[in-house]
Amino acid sequence: MTETKARTTDPTAATADRVIEGVRARAAGAEAEVIVRTGTEALTRFANSFIHQNVAEELAHVSLRVALDGRTAGAALDGPTTDEAIARLIDGALEAARVRPPDPDWPGLAPVAAAPGVDHWDDATAAADPAARASRVAGFVAATNGLEAAGACSTAAVTVAFANSAGQRLSGRTTVASLDGIARTPTSDGSARLTSVAIDAIDGRSVGETAAQKARGAADASDVAPGRYEVILEPQCVANLLQFLFVHGFNGRAVEEGRSFAKLGAAQFDRTLTIRDDATDPATVGVAFDAEGTPKRALDVVRAGVTAGLLDTRRTAAKRGTQSTGHAVEGGDQIGALPSNVIVDPGDRAAADLVAGVERGILVTDFWYTRILDPRTQVVTGLTRNGVWLIEGGRIVRPVTNMRFTQSFLEALAPGAVKGVSAERALIRGGFDGAYLVPTLHLSSWNFTGGARG
Repeated sequence: MTETKARTTDPTAATADRVIEGVRARAAGAEAEVIVRTGTEALTRFANSFIHQNVAEELAHVSLRVALDGRTAGAALDGPTTDEAIARLIDGALEAARVRPPDPDWPGLAPVAAAPGVDHWDDATAAADPAARASRVAGFVAATNGLEAAGACSTAAVTVAFANSAGQRLSGRTTVASLDGIARTPTSDGSARLTSVAIDAIDGRSVGETAAQKARGAADASDVAPGRYEVILEPQCVANLLQFLFVHGFNGRAVEEGRSFAKLGAAQFDRTLTIRDDATDPATVGVAFDAEGTPKRALDVVRAGVTAGLLDTRRTAAKRGTQSTGHAVEGGDQIGALPSNVIVDPGDRAAADLVAGVERGILVTDFWYTRILDPRTQVVTGLTRNGVWLIEGGRIVRPVTNMRFTQSFLEALAPGAVKGVSAERALIRGGFDGAYLVPTLHLSSWNFTGGARG
């Protein structure tokens, strides 16, 4: 849903309007923008194959930013949106703005513009109760067939409304359901996860079977020598890799500050890769506007290997002489533009068939503790996790122990470096409510530098 229909009957949108009206009453010349989030977020955790925690939260969050004579300040409210609470919120933001130094990079407010007609919503997910989540957990645990199981099933149903004093009004809603779990043997772990807009798409038994298969297949792992190997990176690894490329590369702030690798029009990636950010894709989640009230449009970031687009907020766009792409996040002025709905176009081979194309390599389920060493070359170090295997002659021959890598992510995806892209894709949640719809990748070279301990 977008824009103005029935805003007076939408309590989330009505709260946004109340905040803007309150700012006008106190400081008629102030610029103001507000984003309001309401709804529910719930989580059912399990460990040692038993549910041990079930929590739910009623979400009521208001974030206000004001500008007085070029002096900007923000304030936030979590909890009941009574008149008194909103008055304190507004007064606090205005008082802070009056004593701030001028903000020379303040780009002003988003103009009136309609957002795409996106409604990533599922009624069953919005109504999900503890029993609905517990049934997914039960399916996961049963499928592990006696292995120790742990993880969580979550559901969320959120309505978002935006308003500013320039007349921009937008509203949207989204649901998300996820199951993320680990199965464990005495010597190994195996993980699996599934995320969807609809809880009915979450099959706990299928997710549990995958985790258990990985755990049993990874038992009694042994070392391999450090060095360069071909790799099969499963979707969780691919999403992790892309986060670094977006935060430190395709981010307009990084470009403006001279610390990005991105060169528009250059063939920086393998031609098999097309990467876009598109909130309108039916397979993703979220709403169709950002924290500044800018509509999100489909954006090709990499088109057949060529860097084709960058992400901008209103602030970074003003400094770079371009337009916002709708990628501002709340409190993100120092970070810049962040992705919301990253989508990698699928390949033409089954993920399982990618292994057959590997002469000698490593299959990796997850990365963790990844840290960037050099943003301009995208050199990142990190560890493998939850299932790693040696591949020889197109067959998985044995499990290997966790390994450390130090690898340029840009080099790993360079022209000629991608040997295969799977047809299947998985939806992976990222930071700042981002979502990544990504395949499994077969890459020609990955630099493993040692075991997990060094």
